[in-house]
Amino acid sequence: MFAVLGFMFLYSMSIVGMTFLLILGGLDFISAFSAVIACINNMGPGLGEVGPGSNYAGLTDYELWVLSFTMLLGRLEVLSLLILFTPQFWRK
Repeated sequence: MFAVLGFMFLYSMSIVGMTFLLILGGLDFISAFSAVIACINNMGPGLGEVGPGSNYAGLTDYELWVLSFTMLLGRLEVLSLLILFTPQFWRK
């Protein structure tokens, strides 16, 4: 039960964190949130600037890097990718 809750917490905090990173980059909230949801779930277009009538070409390099990491986070799963950043994983 705690493992599932931990995964849900990491997943939701990843969405919130990536959304704030995009907002800090200058994207509006609807576009940032929907782009993160679309990238982490690999589900297609979002809303706003990344909606079905447009694409991700209008985003800055910073925003594209954040969304590329978000795609990796969703494709490789949150826990397996975040474990790579813990010091205990790299100790012998």
